[in-house]
Amino acid sequence: MHIFRLLGLISLTLLTEVGMLSHAVAADDRESYLQLAASYENGRGVKKDYREAFRLYCLAARNGEEEAYYSLGWMYFNGRGVPRDMTLAAGWFSKGADAGDRTAANILKKLGNVEPREDLSCPPLLAGKSSDRELIERWVHLLAPEYQLDPELVLAVITAESNFNPKARSPKGALGLMQLIPETAKRFGVKDPLDPLQNLRGGMAYLRWLLDYFDSNVALALAGYNAGEKAVDRHKGIPPYRETRNYVRRITRNLKKTSAVSTGVRLRGS
Repeated sequence: MHIFRLLGLISLTLLTEVGMLSHAVAADDRESYLQLAASYENGRGVKKDYREAFRLYCLAARNGEEEAYYSLGWMYFNGRGVPRDMTLAAGWFSKGADAGDRTAANILKKLGNVEPREDLSCPPLLAGKSSDRELIERWVHLLAPEYQLDPELVLAVITAESNFNPKARSPKGALGLMQLIPETAKRFGVKDPLDPLQNLRGGMAYLRWLLDYFDSNVALALAGYNAGEKAVDRHKGIPPYRETRNYVRRITRNLKKTSAVSTGVRLRGS
């Protein structure tokens, strides 16, 4: 067993034993996707949750963990957390067979003439500088739970920051979908801010940090995202900058009917 995979299993076991296993997986701990997905699928150390298992298997597959292909096919084959669909099951079993999984290959044979179909609910990687809005939205919905964020909040920030243009550049040097300045990109481990997937992860990590810093106050977190948390601290609330106040107002206005309210996240913050 690869040493990093072994360490991931040990860490997962320890977290489970002390009751600290979370839905979120740290961006630098993606080796655990497969193991964590299996825990949610089988109810090992956590409450059984097929939908969360599917999300994590999907991330594992897109992270290059080929064992996830079979697991995703099995979920469609049995209707676990997703509608039973032999064409989607065949699609994943086909990927598993191509990767050398004999069990997947055998099940694929038993499916006979079923035509394998690509699973659009598990989006392909954001290749290069892709500006496919629908694909970006699907990745946001896939990744947001990892950072314990409402996908609608993330999408609202992307709309305000770049309008879904992964090549966006601001006069102040902010880059990409979530307009990361070099300092923020470095702070959250983003090597290429113009890579859409790296940019999404960095922006979500920063937004999560801001929500924790400002005690789940969305308005203050958004003000911090726009003007910096130091400016919010200095002014003891939303800074009196027209751009920042309009930014916060525009986003919070669109969020008042979303789950951001129902989950106890506070919108007001001036």
